[in-house]
Amino acid sequence: MSRRSWTALLLLASLWGASYLFVAIGLDDLSPSMIVLSRTLLAGLVLLPLALRRGALRGMRGVLGPIAILAAVQVAGPFLLISAGQRDIPSSLAGILVASAPIFTALLAVWVDHDERSSGWRLGGVGIGIVGVGLLLGVDTAGDSAALIGGVLVLVASLGYAIGSLYLKRRLGGIAPLGIVAATMLASAAMVAPLALATAPPALPGLDTVGAMLALGIAGTGIAFVIFYTLIASVGPARASIVAYIAPVFAVFYGVTLLGESVGPATFAGLALILGGSWLAAGGYERTPAAVPAPVPALVRD
Repeated sequence: MSRRSWTALLLLASLWGASYLFVAIGLDDLSPSMIVLSRTLLAGLVLLPLALRRGALRGMRGVLGPIAILAAVQVAGPFLLISAGQRDIPSSLAGILVASAPIFTALLAVWVDHDERSSGWRLGGVGIGIVGVGLLLGVDTAGDSAALIGGVLVLVASLGYAIGSLYLKRRLGGIAPLGIVAATMLASAAMVAPLALATAPPALPGLDTVGAMLALGIAGTGIAFVIFYTLIASVGPARASIVAYIAPVFAVFYGVTLLGESVGPATFAGLALILGGSWLAAGGYERTPAAVPAPVPALVRD
């Protein structure tokens, strides 16, 4: 990948790594569905005017069905599962377990997208990542059935991310990423609204929860998904999903420094395996000739 793509990937990882922190804060006052409604509605309302101004919604009318499927599989469903899972596991562990998304992408690509198949060192990187995820899940949830269930919910959410990435490339490749984000966020908000309203808190949430939801919706959801979909368009879903390997580093940092979560040797060992696997799986060992820079979408430059 180009240097600019790596920079966008690291920015995305820092935003998504913080999302687990914001969800943990929100769970003090809100149900999982209320958190999902807050983040998707805020993201949609912020991004919709920008999408309209840039003409990013052109051609959207003919793909409303695929947009609804993408919203359910890659946004509403995973967000609900992660928020529900975080009731029983630390935010840092949730961020780490989402690292399974590239693994699912590689496995699904065998049947779905031949262009995204992993081989050689890249396949080895996926294997290293599997070992890291398995180590963390096995050690950090040992003996705690509630934590194990919470971890499994996050893993299922990762499967949704992988399916959504491949589906996006196949069915919505010609639509502007900004338009896709705005439409999927609003569709996701509509999907979870009935459940969210049924579980609305009896009192107004605290200022810390309000601040966390604003940051989660605007930065951790809206801006982050624009970057993610732009990366999918420029480097493909397999490499874009490598963000799930890097975001755990930020999630652990935020959880330890801001929430006082504890980490042990297994956490650091797992992170080392995940980082090494991400570098290999992304083709970090391959050198791209400096004279032929990769094209950068306008959304990244703006």
